[in-house]
This record gives sequence, C-alpha cells and structure tokens, in this order.
Amino acid sequence: MENTKTIVVVGGGFAGLELVKRLGNSSRYLIILVDCNNYNFFPPLIYQVSTGFMEPSAISYPYRKILRKLKNVRFRLGSLIKVVPEENKLLLSNGELSYDLLVMATGTETNFFGNINIEKKSLPLKTISDALSLRNVILTRLDRATRILNEEERKKYLTFVIAGAGPTGVELSGILSEMKTSIILEDYPELKEKDLGKIHLVDGQASVLAAMSKDAQEYTSKKLNELGVTLTMNSLVKDFNGETVYLSNGNEIQSKNLIWAAGVSARTFDGFSKDSFGAGRRLKTNPFNQVHSYENIYALGDCALILGDDNYPKGHPQLAQPALQQAKNLAANLIREDKNWKPFQYIDKGSLAIIGRNKAVLDFPGQKYSVNGFGAWLIWIFVHIMGLVNFKNKIRTLYNWLGYYIYKDQFFRMIIKPTERKK
Repeated sequence: MENTKTIVVVGGGFAGLELVKRLGNSSRYLIILVDCNNYNFFPPLIYQVSTGFMEPSAISYPYRKILRKLKNVRFRLGSLIKVVPEENKLLLSNGELSYDLLVMATGTETNFFGNINIEKKSLPLKTISDALSLRNVILTRLDRATRILNEEERKKYLTFVIAGAGPTGVELSGILSEMKTSIILEDYPELKEKDLGKIHLVDGQASVLAAMSKDAQEYTSKKLNELGVTLTMNSLVKDFNGETVYLSNGNEIQSKNLIWAAGVSARTFDGFSKDSFGAGRRLKTNPFNQVHSYENIYALGDCALILGDDNYPKGHPQLAQPALQQAKNLAANLIREDKNWKPFQYIDKGSLAIIGRNKAVLDFPGQKYSVNGFGAWLIWIFVHIMGLVNFKNKIRTLYNWLGYYIYKDQFFRMIIKPTERKK
C-alpha cells in the first residue's frame, strides 16, 4: 500500500516484541524487527540455565516462529552499527535498512564500571550465551576440583563470589547453595562437605534487594544466612586477578569464580547526538517515548529515560513491566487516527524475587504489603511461567520445575562447548 509506513524496531526483548505483536496486523505499517539473535529469551530465568536447572530452549523461542501469523512483520537478523537520522537509515552488520519510524528497544548490557580486569576475568550473566558459558565453567571447575590434592587450591575452585545483591544475585546465590546440599556431594563423591567453599554475595548497598521493602530485605537476608551464604554489604568488588577477589573494605576472597551481576547500562550506538543520552546512557524521551531532538525516533524499555514523570525523576525501573507498559502505550498511540496521544504513565504491579525452594518475597504496589515464604514462591512461579513467550515454553518450564521440586535434582548438567571447524 502506498500510505504504509515502515517501522523498524531494533531489539526483540520485552518492549520490542510487545510493540511488534500489537502492530503486526495493522494495515498502516510494515514492521521490520531487527535483532542480533534469531530468538527471543526470558531474562529473569537465565540464572536457572546457568546452573543446569533448565535447558535454553525452555526460555527461548525463534522470532520467525513467533511472527508467523503477523501479516505485516518481517525479521532481520543483524547487529546495529550506526543510526543515520538525517537519512532515515540504519547501518547493520549485514547491510542497510530505511525507515519512516524507528523504535529503539535495545535493552542493556553488563556494566563493569571501567574495570578491565573484572571485564576480562569475571563471569557475566546477561545473555543465553553468558548462561551457557557460566554453566560450563561451574561444571568444569567442579570436575577439576576432584583432581586437586591441595586443600587451599581446591577451595578456590569451589568458592563462588557473586557481585550484586539484586534479584539476579540473590536468586543465583540461593540456587548455588541448594546445589551444594542436594547435588554436588551426590555427583562428586571425591569431594567431602569440608571441601566445599563458601558462597559470597557482595554489594555496595546496605542490604540485599535494595529496591524492595525492609520486610523483604530482612526475610531474604535471614534465609540466605540459613542457606550458608556469606553476605558482605556496604562493600564493592574492587578488583579480580583470576585467583583473588579484592573488596573495597580491604578484605580478600580466594576464589577463581567471580560472577558479575552488579550493574547494567544501556547500549549506545553511533549517530545519535550527545544530548540524546541521559543517566545510565539511556536515550532521553518525552512522555510519549519520543527521543529528544528527533521527530520520528522512539525508545522503549531499559534503554529509555522518560522525562517528565515526577514519581520517577531518575527514570522508570529497568524491569519487564515498565518495558511492556511502554510498548502497549506507544502501540496504542501509533494506531490512533487522531494526534491525541496519551502520555505514558507507569502502573507499579509490585516486585518479586526468589531465594530458593519454597522461599520467595513479594512486595505489593507501593510496598504497602509484603508476602514472604511459600505463598510468594507460588506467585513467583505463576508470574514467571505466564511471562514466557508461548505455551510450549510454559509447559516445558513447569515440567522442569516439578521434576526439581519432587526429586531435588536437575537434569541439564552437561558441558557443551561449541567448536569452530579448523580450516
């Protein structure tokens, strides 16, 4: 159709995919989704892939399969290199794309805060590739520890330091603790309980889950202590040489395993003016998600810094719900026949974090009420299953969790390393 406008959406995470789904059958637009992966995945559960509790396919699904029934949607596999706003053009790793409207939904990447040693030697946990790499490292080092006779050297392989006590850090430390008690000694009879190193959770904030209520923080700290996790708050990881983790409080932890979950920042791309970026390298937008200084470019989700909301002067939380709600609002505005667009208004639906089997915390909107323990754990399971992209993923994930709940074991402890064929 002559009047059809082309919308290019860069990034197929929560915000990007939600926008595409809501505009996909509109006769007014041709939608092109661009992503460097050919699959969508569910970030809140990658820590379970990293510890072998879930297979990658349980939380991921191919874009082309998702988009089959959306008549006006095309998918382009490629990485964004540069934006050329004056020409309404994108430069990708494998060609160019022109657009009438551009929507940036590129999410975030791991932030190492400029520490080169940590960037090179720590283990990040942001993508499916990170999760599989971490799984391989954990299993390889457990196996290596069975062959080490020196007790101090062995403990370096069996001690884990997790930087960042947000939901990912808490969830990962909890699941590693449960592995120690229910799996590692069963699978590795060469190791004894005295051989197992500690699990350290380190954060610069005064408490774990700093964004949640005091009740949630106190419950989480108590349960992590019961699981044997060593909490070090009000301290940052200052450096790491592959053998020793150096903390800002002067302490040192002998470990080969530093898992980095301490922060993220938005991805940046060439072509945008410098004044388009705000705190955390996020693209500054007005309440309609329109990027500062550009009429036909929008930003959604973690990479967007919406200005003008007095309740969130530093930007909305970089979580799934703000991303989904922004995408729904922008889609509704783009479909409107008139120009009477509605500004985005975030509706807080509460916060959740899991600690371990039967243990989770839930803050209701505004942190007015909290639920801890088994009830919050059941709600966590329901919310995360419903958040998966399709029915097959939901059934597979539920099956995996039921198996673990009944047998206290998981089934995906395989070291699988991709190799390049030699020329």
